[in-house]
Amino acid sequence: MAKAWCEKSAEARSIFNLADAALTQLPAGAKLSELCFNGPAELLNRTDVSQPAIFTASVACWNGLNAQWRERGEVVPPVAAAGLSLGEYTALHLAGVFSFAEGLALVALRGQAMQQAAETTPSGMVALIGADEAKAMALCDQARAAAGTDAVLVCANFNAPGQIVISGSKLACEKAVELAGQHGVRGQALAVAGAFHSPIMKSAAELLGARLASTGMAPPNFTVYSNVTAKPHVADTASIRQRLVDQLTSPVRWAESCLAMVQDGSLAGAEYHELAPGKTLSGLFKRINRDTVVTNHDQPA
Repeated sequence: MAKAWCEKSAEARSIFNLADAALTQLPAGAKLSELCFNGPAELLNRTDVSQPAIFTASVACWNGLNAQWRERGEVVPPVAAAGLSLGEYTALHLAGVFSFAEGLALVALRGQAMQQAAETTPSGMVALIGADEAKAMALCDQARAAAGTDAVLVCANFNAPGQIVISGSKLACEKAVELAGQHGVRGQALAVAGAFHSPIMKSAAELLGARLASTGMAPPNFTVYSNVTAKPHVADTASIRQRLVDQLTSPVRWAESCLAMVQDGSLAGAEYHELAPGKTLSGLFKRINRDTVVTNHDQPA
């Protein structure tokens, strides 16, 4: 994860150096850079590790990419940004809302709080292939009823047309996989720590809210889309804080956010770029709007 960027770019490497110095409480006493570059995967995939890892890799990629553009005289300021779930923190950082150090502290706490909430309540997430929102909600209702009165099951991610993720209690998720065929969709349990973007994350949202309240923020200097509303964040930093708290227990409206960007006349002609790590977002964008080309930067050019 971002290893090639760090080998090629001093600017990218400096971000990992900052993260290694700041994150001294990782499991097994590991360094973030070592986990990102070499694993092991079972440790890197823990949500309390993966969240600061992804944030750091994305910002390192951005710094390295900007250095490449500067060398070629091609630097163009961003006009908008969006990120799926954790990626919203990267988008806000790039827009000057908070520093890298402040963002890293936030996502590290966010990962720890979500890991704790997941370990407290047996829960999970299920990807629904071929579902629209109405089908997903109907399946959630049926699976909740089958699992019992205390069951939780809600829509968590609207990733792309035909790809919705639901999130909730362990038994309710199992029932959803069993019942999916009755709604004309396919359900696949995901290998995640718990029910993210659901009411089960309420305790994590409270912890994060307390930290956000004491984090210095500035209004974004370009448009950043909110996962919760699929609309641009307003300049009011209190509103940004609240949307980030809401995000933990509300669905991520990613497909709507992408369409909003494409349909915004002020962004006509803009180039779309995906930062490291991975190529998930460019893949989703092909299903959301085939006419939009997304340049991926998982590896340096």
